[in-house]
Amino acid sequence: MRAVLGLDIGTSSTKALLARFDGTVIAEVSRRHDVDRPAQGLVEMDAAVWWDEFTTLTHELLTLVPDADVQAVGVSGIGPCVLLTDDVGDPLRPAVLYGIDTRTADLLDEVTAELGGEDTIRARCGSGLSTQAAGAKLAWVARHEPDVWERAVRFTMPASRVVELLTGEYVLDHHSASQTTPLYDVHENTWITEWCEQLAPGLPLPRLLWSGDQAGVVTREAAAATGLPVGIPVTAGTIDAWAEGVSVGESVPGRMFLQYGTTMFMIAPTAEPTPVPGMWTTVGTHPGQPSVSGGMATSGAITDWLRRLVDGEWPTMLEEARCAGIGANGLLMLPYFAGERTPIADPDARGVIAGLTVRHTRGDIYRATLEATAYAVRHNIEVLRAAGVEVRELVGAGGGLLGRLWPTIVSDVTGLRQTVPSVTVGASYGSAFLAAALVADVDIRQWNPPATVIEPDPVATAAYEPGYRDYRELYEATKAVVHRLAARS
Repeated sequence: MRAVLGLDIGTSSTKALLARFDGTVIAEVSRRHDVDRPAQGLVEMDAAVWWDEFTTLTHELLTLVPDADVQAVGVSGIGPCVLLTDDVGDPLRPAVLYGIDTRTADLLDEVTAELGGEDTIRARCGSGLSTQAAGAKLAWVARHEPDVWERAVRFTMPASRVVELLTGEYVLDHHSASQTTPLYDVHENTWITEWCEQLAPGLPLPRLLWSGDQAGVVTREAAAATGLPVGIPVTAGTIDAWAEGVSVGESVPGRMFLQYGTTMFMIAPTAEPTPVPGMWTTVGTHPGQPSVSGGMATSGAITDWLRRLVDGEWPTMLEEARCAGIGANGLLMLPYFAGERTPIADPDARGVIAGLTVRHTRGDIYRATLEATAYAVRHNIEVLRAAGVEVRELVGAGGGLLGRLWPTIVSDVTGLRQTVPSVTVGASYGSAFLAAALVADVDIRQWNPPATVIEPDPVATAAYEPGYRDYRELYEATKAVVHRLAARS
């Protein structure tokens, strides 16, 4: 049976699947894992997990489908992350994760001044510096861990690390590179040599490819470790949200993609690179597909925290949240449980639950969590529109779609119709599609046609309006207090 393998390394789990060339998913497997939080603002991961889970899951898939003739491999993973390895390929320290790791907060102003100011950086990179920027994290390691930096010879992210171990090739896809601000020029699609040398001195940077390009082929050593055939092609890979966007065909200006996961991620395709203050301008998985993106530091992570806190079960809690109704019986939450990324870029923001009484239930709190993430989506959309980026409709994917309550709330709060595709597996499916495209003529519209459309309820949209105004006001009203609390944590 001809098949392709798609893998995605997420924040809380790794998922892999086998798919036929018509897009049918044959088998899926996953492994949960944890990130490390060694101190406030630091979020890291043992990179050995990436390869260990890839090899384990690949063997599981091949055991489940023993007649699978795997013909190509596609990979994606969380990012932008920073993993530095030595001259024999061993990691020198745990990987520094994306914007949920805020260690560079105190460095951003310094680096911005060194490079000539935010306008200078934004003109070349599309975005200013933030805790999301991998280039700033490379500079942090260079300046704070010189012993590590002196031994570093390669810089990878989860997807490119797996690609390297599969093929021996040192590559990075253009999209991931465009999130290494301020090291990559989004107009020229190249490394900015002088800024690379200034912030990442002496580090050989990877060869750049587009996400769907062939990075190399599976080596004999990798085949022995994984059970995959020797010599099959491997994509360059990309960051998970963009692979998930590929899985639903999101690259249409005016149609914003939402990734419902541990964090909420948003991608708004544009006709040309468009700088938007407070958000990230990047290139896409293929040439000529720029976008502006945003991301929350937590979303699904909060609901999982709540479930574990109250020892609840998802179906029961979803029904309780549904019964709570619009406004969560007078509760309002700020979902900044790990600081916040876009559009406020505040690593010292904290979660707030306002309006609590002894009458409130876990269903009310769960409902307030879902509404808070929807308010955050609307806030990002308003910032995009103010900068001239059109957002007319939404398309969603990810595990958070399973109960349909969450996307319904998002559509009602934003007033936007939302398409839900037939397959919502996520980034591993998009990675499988890119792998299939290496060896066959495939069309994502045939792989994953729309399944349903969620239309916003005008009555609900109007009912959410006071809550959204209060949401925006609550951050400003509590910011000084939570910053003082953050300083004491």
